[in-house]
Order: sequence, then structure tokens, then C-alpha cells
Amino acid sequence: MLIKLLTKIFGSRNDRTLRRLRKVVDVINHMEPDFEKLSDEELKAKTDQFRARLKAGESLEKILPEAFATVREASKRVFGMRHFDVQLLGGMVLNERCIAEMRTGEGKTLTATLPAYLNALSGRGVHVVTVNDYLAQRDAENNRPLFEFLGLSVGINLPGMPAPAKREAYAADITYGTNNEYGFDYLRDNMAFSPEERVQRKLHYALVDEVDSILIDEARTPLIISGPAEDSSELYIKVDKLIPQLIRQEKEDSDTFQGEGHFSVDEKTRQVHLTERGLVRVEELLVEAKMMEEGESLYSPTNIMLMHHVTAALRAHVLFTRDVDYIVKEGEVIIVDEHTGRTMQGRRWSDGLHQAVEAKESVEIQNENQTLASITFQNYFRIYEKLAGMTGTADTEAFEFSSIYKLDTIVIPTNRPMVRQDLPDLVYMTEEEKIEAIIQDIKERTNSGQPVLVGTISIEKSELVSKALTQAGIAHNVLNAKFHAMEADIIAQAGQAGTVTIATNMAGRGTDIVLGGSWQTEVAKLEEPSEAEIEKIKAAWQARHDAVLAAGGLHIVGTERHESRRIDNQLRGRAGRQGDAGSSRFYLSMEDSLMRIFASDRVTGMMRKLGMQPGEAIEHPWVTKAIANAQRKVESRNFDIRKQLLEYDDVANDQRRAIYAQRNDLLDVSDVSETIASIREDVFKVTIDAYIPPQSLEEMWDIEGLQERLINDFDLDLPIKEWLDKEPELHEETLRERIFEKAIEVYKQKEEIVSAEMMRNFEKGIMLQTLDTLWKEHLAAMDYLRQGIHLRGYAQKDPKQEYKRESFAMFANMLESLKYEVISTLSKVQVRMPEEVEALELQRREEAERLARQQHLSHEVEQGALMSEAEAQMASGERKAGRNDPCPCGSGKKYKHCHGRL
Repeated sequence: MLIKLLTKIFGSRNDRTLRRLRKVVDVINHMEPDFEKLSDEELKAKTDQFRARLKAGESLEKILPEAFATVREASKRVFGMRHFDVQLLGGMVLNERCIAEMRTGEGKTLTATLPAYLNALSGRGVHVVTVNDYLAQRDAENNRPLFEFLGLSVGINLPGMPAPAKREAYAADITYGTNNEYGFDYLRDNMAFSPEERVQRKLHYALVDEVDSILIDEARTPLIISGPAEDSSELYIKVDKLIPQLIRQEKEDSDTFQGEGHFSVDEKTRQVHLTERGLVRVEELLVEAKMMEEGESLYSPTNIMLMHHVTAALRAHVLFTRDVDYIVKEGEVIIVDEHTGRTMQGRRWSDGLHQAVEAKESVEIQNENQTLASITFQNYFRIYEKLAGMTGTADTEAFEFSSIYKLDTIVIPTNRPMVRQDLPDLVYMTEEEKIEAIIQDIKERTNSGQPVLVGTISIEKSELVSKALTQAGIAHNVLNAKFHAMEADIIAQAGQAGTVTIATNMAGRGTDIVLGGSWQTEVAKLEEPSEAEIEKIKAAWQARHDAVLAAGGLHIVGTERHESRRIDNQLRGRAGRQGDAGSSRFYLSMEDSLMRIFASDRVTGMMRKLGMQPGEAIEHPWVTKAIANAQRKVESRNFDIRKQLLEYDDVANDQRRAIYAQRNDLLDVSDVSETIASIREDVFKVTIDAYIPPQSLEEMWDIEGLQERLINDFDLDLPIKEWLDKEPELHEETLRERIFEKAIEVYKQKEEIVSAEMMRNFEKGIMLQTLDTLWKEHLAAMDYLRQGIHLRGYAQKDPKQEYKRESFAMFANMLESLKYEVISTLSKVQVRMPEEVEALELQRREEAERLARQQHLSHEVEQGALMSEAEAQMASGERKAGRNDPCPCGSGKKYKHCHGRL
């Protein structure tokens, strides 16, 4: 109550921020007449003036009003578009390390030019982050004329680009690219073997478009660079054949299961578990398939891999559905992004799940991969010195943005008042009744001339609605992951009168549905349109636009609620852009996933009390509230999953940063001999201590063990026993010194043979290679630890604390192993003098010739005592072959090395 009263008196934090920033907007507006008087050259010169002022110590905040006024005036001259006051507000919010929530159609792309220009002035680079390659390319090309007019360079970072092109893109003042590509480049840079292979600069300022999609929806998916592991495709196929023989355990009500069944499914957490009966049945099936011995347990240590395959196959069959979670295209399983509905080409599920789905769909099973490097989006974007983002729907996730990324969310007012009508949800008992009601609504809307956008949550559902519309004789377009190539054309015409468009969540994020269709698309179809033709197209479009507005604007039909309110809001946000008319309504049934899993009991009970008849819909505030609560439950659970993932990844992140820092230091220096000398001292001290304990009696020394260890691990054959027999005065300390001196002496002899420069390069290469190998093994060990750590909870221990403790111990061991492996490898390397190499090569050639001669002779013996071509030639009096001529026998050798030698 007190908080509400204080907010009423002083305004919310959002209000106070906007009030403060509006004063700066007034200053920029006051400058506008002066900037309009500047010539193009004077306006362009502003960029160099700002750069000079920044170098002189002025802050970005100080030059912000003039910089924004410069961009606004340049935009008017280059694009014929003037930044609205609300766009200036958005630009300032983005400069203040905040998230700007701007509604669809408010011009986020143009808003981004303001902070991008301002932060690029320092010359340290600005990364504009988009959700897909199409938007990255579109925004870069659209904004390039503006930035180049102001003297800034623009780069585009796309997948598959060669390293020099990527380096050039990152060297630009402003770089456009996707979150995936920026993250993968960071990982690849930290796997490079020379400084020249790296492409990124130090991460300075990231401006994330559709920030909710990237920092929230994709936060549960780590970026992984992997290499091939062992092939176990046969095992996936064999295990897959067993799964159809298992029976699902049915639920009695929302929380309890019936006794029968081999496995239970928890749809809330998307987990599947074998029951005791199921475990026995799986073991029987594995024994029958000769994959396990009779009497063995699936949980025994020797069968851990089998257990892993069974779980993966079970998840593939029960939790992952074709045309919902993935599609099969040209013999390949391609993941469908649950948040956008787009296909994720090149992405694969980990832990053997992708292979299990491939086995289920009977397509070629690709090898499992081993993680070489990984990072979550949360930890990647937190590396940037300055981070900001914009989206149409962020307010529902404001708490998460604040707690994880330290980003405040500021809601920017719309330029024109929003007049869209958001109608209450209609809830039906069955899916069939719901579809009938949707078709009826679409008929009524299209008859009145309204365009309709139907939003579905999966490809499967979009095809179901499409089938119903076809049966009803309603023409329509379908936009989903199967038809994504036609996306731009479908979206361009989705605002025409009476047009019906069915779309999954991919429904044109980053593109606007313009009422009356897109006149630009019509102009683009003409080869060289004249001004008169363009004006004619514009006039025709204006008439269509006005007609659609009069009919009520774009109508949104939601076929079911998504797990997140934010994604529902995104669908609604496609209508009512820039103050246009529009409407939206969600149709739900008790058979929808969200309702069945999270809201069924309470809402079903409510419906029964209200005495609902078939075909009737319920429209009640209680129902709307119950659905909102169900969505909040899912959002809360997903937030917990992301938070937990981050807490575990933070442990790996500290280690990752330490390894990458060490690796970059190694890359940047040419001489690591001092580091090698220091490591050698540590390694030999530890090795000698194991056999000659410090301050111990000679009787406690294990000299034979030490000699053997030095030979095996360091290729160092030292007569230590002889030394001690001949020199009784040798004590522990002097013996250590002598062993160490001999080790250095042997190493220096090698260096003298190959040159100091070559040895330095070799040392650096060995350190990098060893570090990468051990880091890869460490990541695999961390994965195994992470998978089983939750079991520590049964021993009354905190799994997170246990994970931190054990992973730290593993990391310390890895660093010790690194020292040992480097010194061992360098000590064992064999160095040869040039004349030795030549002698070995000659010996190898002679041995090869001897073997060839033996094979030739044995061939002659097998053929019988026949006269060879060479002998026949000589017997017949023909010219004798010269010693360096090819031998007439056809062996391909010189005569002197073949029959001329016999």
C-alpha cells in the first residue's frame, strides 16, 4: 500500500528515468534548426570533431546531445526519415546499459543507429546483435549509407566467411551479426594457434536486437564447438528397436500414477523415468538382444553406456515429436526452435539425444561429438564492457534481466496511442470445438475485409489449422519452418484485405505487417520504375490501406497460449502498429499442452460448475487469471532452470577465463623459455621428492625407482647409484641440484642442434597443444560430474557446493598435469643432426629396395625358371640397357638398382 502511494506521488522508476531523459530530448530538438543549416561537408566533419573531443577526455554523455542531433539530421538527408522523440529516448536508454522496450512498428532499427554511432566514436567497435542472418544483412545494408555518410565503416559477420573477411568485419566501426556467430568466433579465437588466426577485437559494446529472444529464450542452450568422438551408431539402432516394446504408465490424476507401465513421463519438467517394472523389462530385452549378460544389472558400472543409450532413446520416442521439436528434411534431422519456430540448421542436441532421434527416424546416424569449447550466452554477453538491448516485449522478464545481466528495463512510450482491441480468451472443452470456432471467426473477419494472422505454436498445429481452412474453402498462406524461404513474400502481403496467414512463432520477428500490403515489394518487381509508376502504386496502396483500417485492421487469432506470456504478447504485437487499428483473441481448449499440464484441474472444475455444453465457450476473468497463473508457473520454472544453468556455468566460466587468458598470453609472446624453465624446476622437484623425501635418511631413498621414472617420463638416463657409491659426500640437496643440472644440460644440447629459434617455436607449440588436449578432457570430466552431482543431495550435501569443490580440485589437478605433460614431451623429443637424418633416410631407402628385390625374386620363383625380359634382351643381342635407364623387366626401377645389380 505504501509503495503504491509513493509511486503515485513520485512516479515509478520508469517514469522518473523518462522525465530525466526528456530534458535531453528538448536540448536535441533545440539544436535541430542549427544542424539543418549545416552543409553536408560540415555535418560529416562532426564525426572527427567528436573523436577529437573524446581523445581529449570528454565523456560520451557530454557529447550525446550533439551526436544524436547529427545522426537525426544525417538520417533526414540520407533516408528522408526523421527520428521521433520516442526514438531519441530509446537511443539514450540503450546508451545507459539498459533494455528499451519499444512496441512493434516503433522503429527499433532506426533507434539503434543513435547509440551505435555514439559508441563507435571511441574506435573500439560496436557489435549489433540480431536473431538471424537475414536481419543482420538487411539492417547492415539498410543503415550502411547513413553510417558511411558520417564517416563510419560497417561490417557484416556471417557464418562460413573466411578468417580475413571476418577480421575485416570486426575491424569496422560497427559490425552486424548473429548471437551464434559472435559466440562461436569467440570460442574459435580461443582455439587459435597464432595471433593472426584470431578475428575478434576486445569486446566493447553489444547492442542486442530482440534481446528477450537471445538473452532469455536461448539462455538454456550453450554454444558448443565439438570434434568427432567414437562411432556408436550401431548401438543406437539396436536400443531404438527395444523402445516400442515398453508401455507408458498412465496417470490417475495430475500428481499420481497407476501401478502398471514401464516408464512415467513428467510433462512439466520434460523428464522420462523407468519404473521398477520397466527396469526389469529393459534388462530382459537387452539380454534377449545379446547386449547384456544374464543376471547383470543395467545400473552396474560396466553398463553405464547402455543405460545412457536407453535413456536417450526413451526421451527421443516420448518427449520429442516430429514437426514439433524437429523436422526431417533430405535424410537429416533438423531442430525447430521452440521459441521462434525457425529451423536451426547445423545445431545438434547433445548427450546422444540427436543420434537417438536419428535412429528413431531411420536416417543416417552421425557420429557423437566431444566438446572442445563451450560457453553460455549469459557468460558470453557478460564479457562485454557495455551491454544494452531492445525488444517489443521485455517487461515480463525485467527481474531476470536485472538479476542476471544487471540491466534495467525501461518501457518507451509509443509515438501514437495504441488502439488495438485485445479481446478476452475463449476456452472450449475440446480441440475440435476450438478449431470450429476459429474457422467461424476467420470467415466473419475476412468477409468484412479484415486480414487475419493465425498464430500456432508448432508446425504440426499450423498444418492442422491449414487443413481445416482448406476444408472450409478459405484461401490462406502458411508460414512455418518448412516454408521459411517464402517468409518475406508472405509477410509482405499478410496485411492485404481478406488475406489469411497461418504462422508459427517465427511470424516475421523484425519485420512489420503493413496494412494493405507492402508497396515497396510491388515496386521491387518492376525493372526500372518511373516516378509516375511509383506514385500510382503508392496511391493504390493508400486506398487499400484505408479500406483495411476501416474494416478494423489486422486481426490476430492465437490458437493456444504459449508457455510464456511474452511470446503471446509478441504475437499480439503484430497488430496495432504505429497507432493502427487492430484486434486479437486467443482460442484455447482443455486439450492444449499448457492447459492440460498446468491448469487443467482447476479450470475443468470451474467449467463443470458452470454447466458447459458441447460447442460452448467460457469467457470469464477467473479462467483468464488461472491461465495467467499457469504461464507464470512455467516462466518461473524456466527462470529457475536458466539460473541454475548459469550458477553451474559460472564455475566453469571462472576456469574458462583463466585458461583463455593463459592461452592468449602464450599466443602473444614469441619466447616462453622462462616459463618452461620455471615449470621444469617445479616438475623435477615434485618428481624427486616422491623418491627422495625432503630431510630424510638415505635408507628411505628409492634410487632405483627414481632412475626408472627419469628414463620413462623424461628420457633421462642418469647413473645416480654410481654417483652415490663413488661420492659419499653427495647429500640430498647436492644430488637434487646435479639431477636438475643434467636435465638442463641434455635439453641445451638438443637446442644447439636445432637452433634456439626453432626450439622456442616448438616449446610454444607443445604448450598450446597440451593445454588444448587437457582442457578438452577437463570439459568432458566436468560434464560427467555435472550429470551425476544431483545425487549428492541424497547424502544431505549441497550439490552446487560439491560441484564447486570437486571442479576446483579437478582444475588444480589439470594445471599440475599440464606442467608435467609439457616437460615430459619436451624431454622425450628426439633431435637429430642433419647428417644423421640423411643417413637414416639412406638406410630407409636401401631397406625398401632390398624388400622390393626380395618380392621380385619370389615372384620369379613362383613363375618358374623363365627367362626375364632383361636377359632375353641381352641374349637376343639387342642394345644393353644403360645403368641409369629404366630396367626392361618393367619394375619401374633404374637398371643399376634392379637386374643390373644381379
